[in-house]
Amino acid sequence: MISENARYWIWISKALGYNNIKVKRIFKLYNDIAEFVHGGEKEWKHCGIFTPNEMRKLNNTKVSVADEILSKCNELKYSVIAIDDEHYPQKLINIDTPPAVLYVNGQLPELDNRLSVSIVGTRRATRYGTDNSYKFAYALAKYSVVIISGGALGVDCASHRGALSANGITVCVLGCGINYKYLTENEGMRNAIAQNGAVISEYPPDEPPLRYNFPARNRIISALSDGLVVMEAGIKSGSLITARMAIDQGKEVFALLGNNSPQNEGSNTLIKNGLACPVTDFMDVLSEFNSNRGLYVEDEKLDFDNISFTDLEAVPVKGKKTAKSKNSTNKKDKAKPEKINANVSSDKTLKPEKAVKETKNVARKSSSVSADVNNKENADVRKSISDLKALGLSDAAVTVYGTIGNKPVHIDKIVSELGIPVFKVLTALTQLEMKGLVTAMQGRMYVLK
Repeated sequence: MISENARYWIWISKALGYNNIKVKRIFKLYNDIAEFVHGGEKEWKHCGIFTPNEMRKLNNTKVSVADEILSKCNELKYSVIAIDDEHYPQKLINIDTPPAVLYVNGQLPELDNRLSVSIVGTRRATRYGTDNSYKFAYALAKYSVVIISGGALGVDCASHRGALSANGITVCVLGCGINYKYLTENEGMRNAIAQNGAVISEYPPDEPPLRYNFPARNRIISALSDGLVVMEAGIKSGSLITARMAIDQGKEVFALLGNNSPQNEGSNTLIKNGLACPVTDFMDVLSEFNSNRGLYVEDEKLDFDNISFTDLEAVPVKGKKTAKSKNSTNKKDKAKPEKINANVSSDKTLKPEKAVKETKNVARKSSSVSADVNNKENADVRKSISDLKALGLSDAAVTVYGTIGNKPVHIDKIVSELGIPVFKVLTALTQLEMKGLVTAMQGRMYVLK
């Protein structure tokens, strides 16, 4: 049953927009959200947190818009979990911009009380990337670890399928509404996930996959997990945004060691810069949590040698045709089974047990950046705009670079000074770190390198 409060929180998200820090402020201010909603303009002004534009949106957005969404959810038998619902994950409340509501197809596991690991990476994965994504997810799921990913082609898809093959629980976090016909080749997989986990989104059921939804979506993937594994990621991969968010959220971050191919440039750089722990086997991930939390015990070796991973050949990879999987809507096509050696060579062996425990375009501010870049005080360490452009940096990264000097600056100050969303600043900072231009310090502080 969907709570009355969910109606109010849907209205708030429609009025204020998604990924808005004000949602958490409202949640902290009101024990009863009805008091905020029915208080009207006088109450909203009393909060002292809304801009004039936000006040207009609150006044102009009708609660009936929420009723239409709820009607659709009831029709599709989706759950709606509001931020003040007892089933809403505390892991999400802990971040700066928790979603006002989660739309759920399936059963969202109790992620606050179970070990969960996110596996992310490129849509253009190599066979090495899909093999390892599938293998890691399969093995971790066998140890009752919840596998979280984004439902995209390549690494995401391989990870979900690996967990499903192990009869494990997996959560798919979408950057669009869960009823939207997104990547129809994965429709069968999403249906299977809903039977053995959950497909979730902060967007209403029929919301299209707008480009800026996906970087915002990544904060949910990282927040819901205890650790994040970057399988394969190019230097401009969105997975690096997710990794940066995970670091800022205090999560364990791992990266699969790879060769010098473009698909591994980003993940290898995370390792080189000390931002991620290198891994070659799923045991490396489990061992990290074992030493920190004692979440599992050692016992008999888990044998992968004779397991056929029938779904692997059917993993959709961007730019590559693949066979249909057993979860595909086309039942005439069947993938050929292939054996994969999981290379479990560690002396430590484990016993499976339930593990408890783009919005508006960026303002370029070229003149101010130019002034900053050519600042005499920092002339010995700063690069010119032309040098930065030659490195392939985005306009946003160049803009953010202009705000960082020889003295540490907090990310909140950068966001406030530039007036752009925090996820775009994080993306820019990740690019700057990857190019060796800035250094991340404790407390979300940044300084020129």
